[in-house]
Amino acid sequence: MFKGFFSILRRFVPPYKKHLVLNVLFNILAAFLTLFSFALIIPILEMLFGINQAHYEFMPLGAGSIKDVVVNDFYYTVQCIIERYGNSTALAVIAGALVVMTALKTGSAYLAAYNMIAIRTGVVRDIRNQIYNRIVGLPIGFFSNERKGDVMARMSGDVTEVENSIMSSLDMMFKNPIMIIVCLTMMVIVSWQLTLFVLVLLPIAGLIMGTVGKRLKRVSLDVQNQWGTLLSNIEETIGGLRIIKAFNAEDKVKRRFSQENEKYRNITRRMQRRYELAHPMSEFLGTATIAIVLWFGGTLILSGKASITAPSFIYYMVIFYNIINPAKEFSRASYSVQKGLASMQRIDKILMAENHLKDPENPTPLTGIKQGITYQNVRFGYGEKMVINDVTLTIPQGKTVALVGQSGSGKTTLADLLPRFYDVDEGSISIDGIDIRQVTKHDLRALMGNVNQEAILFNDSFYNNITFGVENATHEEVVEAAKIANAYDFIMASEQQFDTNIGDRGGNLSGGQRQRISIARAILKNPPILILDEATSALDTESEHLVQQALDNLMRNRTTLVIAHRLSTIKNADLICVVQDGRIVEQGSHDELIAQGGAYKHLVDMQKF
Repeated sequence: MFKGFFSILRRFVPPYKKHLVLNVLFNILAAFLTLFSFALIIPILEMLFGINQAHYEFMPLGAGSIKDVVVNDFYYTVQCIIERYGNSTALAVIAGALVVMTALKTGSAYLAAYNMIAIRTGVVRDIRNQIYNRIVGLPIGFFSNERKGDVMARMSGDVTEVENSIMSSLDMMFKNPIMIIVCLTMMVIVSWQLTLFVLVLLPIAGLIMGTVGKRLKRVSLDVQNQWGTLLSNIEETIGGLRIIKAFNAEDKVKRRFSQENEKYRNITRRMQRRYELAHPMSEFLGTATIAIVLWFGGTLILSGKASITAPSFIYYMVIFYNIINPAKEFSRASYSVQKGLASMQRIDKILMAENHLKDPENPTPLTGIKQGITYQNVRFGYGEKMVINDVTLTIPQGKTVALVGQSGSGKTTLADLLPRFYDVDEGSISIDGIDIRQVTKHDLRALMGNVNQEAILFNDSFYNNITFGVENATHEEVVEAAKIANAYDFIMASEQQFDTNIGDRGGNLSGGQRQRISIARAILKNPPILILDEATSALDTESEHLVQQALDNLMRNRTTLVIAHRLSTIKNADLICVVQDGRIVEQGSHDELIAQGGAYKHLVDMQKF
């Protein structure tokens, strides 16, 4: 457990070293003040109530050991106060001293916690930022095997669990060991023989509590995994509500959610039962340990064989009692840390995920396209299944090349390889003779604009969706982009015009309107390379006509790669490539391919039919 805990500290705490040092210093001060406040009271009470009848004389420094001089002169001072001012005044002095010591102790404890809050909140913020940055930076392929809901659970529930368990335990993990060490040191000074007996008892209690803690971590990991499954279920239900209702599947999804929720409840119940066992177990073991030490030390004193006096034994037991509470808190903190480590394990699956799409150490600058794009003997597969098989294709600068073929033939994968959403397994893709793997992903993607079959928009205004990814765009440029995309009229007809919020994923718009906003976004970016992935396939005839007009405006004088199912939309392309099973089986102009009477003509005839 401690290895994992301190591993997290090494990763996230270094920026907050100053606060950590101050926390430790104030905790040490609070521990010493706690000890000396008790050391102050007991000798005074002994003299007030006649337990200690000895007479003390002032002892100068050097007359004995520092300990003997300090203890003697303290007793001498108390003796003088009692003789000169009386018992009542001495008690008042004791009470005042106790208040001052307590104020110093609690003030030190607050300052320790004050500095720990800065560490706790800062580390949690840093973890959340790192996860988000990692999610944005990881390749798209990583999320093909991950549920969106589970990824969200790791960023929300797991980070919250780390905050509630590990970060909230930081103070206890630093404060309590300091208190235990200081108290144990004083116990050794008072009686090393009795302390040796105590040190035999404490590891036994720690071993029992540690066994429960290890099992708690395993259950906590199951809880967080199941929570991810539950959140994925909710996310899928909300996203697919239209289909659920259309197929009368409400009862089915309710049963599925109820089963997963019951499973989550059962695992959580097991974890909470073990967690709640921590306090009563530590309470029982602490009390049992105190009872054994009390019996053992008391027996030695009563037999006259002890190396300490009865008052010293009382002080010893007070110190020992001050170890028990920190030890109990320490055990509870250890249980919390076990829960947090389970969540951190899930978070690390994202933070430690390997990103194969790396930028080159010495990138080649690429700011435009002059000659064209070349796919050279490209092969690519998802896992062991090859999707692209030995494709060679040239897209000259300023020309439009269309990819057609059946679903699953590899058209979209060919397009996704160009902006390096994936890297080729064999062969190469180059722009003006420069392999795209020798260019930074930022510079490469800055040359490209994408319009996909599903217009991906954000829950924001028209203006912010059109300017997404484009810095310092003027209002006039945004208006011009909207006009070219045939989106200006319906934007101006909305309630707040360009400031109108379009809803989640553009839910307040029709399919054609969403697509025209995504085209306006691409127009504003003004990229030299354009990728159109079935941009009109999901639209009605009227919307398709408006969108196609916008696309024609967008494609003018650009190097364009088009994926199309509706062959009428790519009839005028400079080059049409027919893709089957990851290979280009035919290529040429529309008229040339029709004349060949092959696969392309078959597709055209099927659509005419």
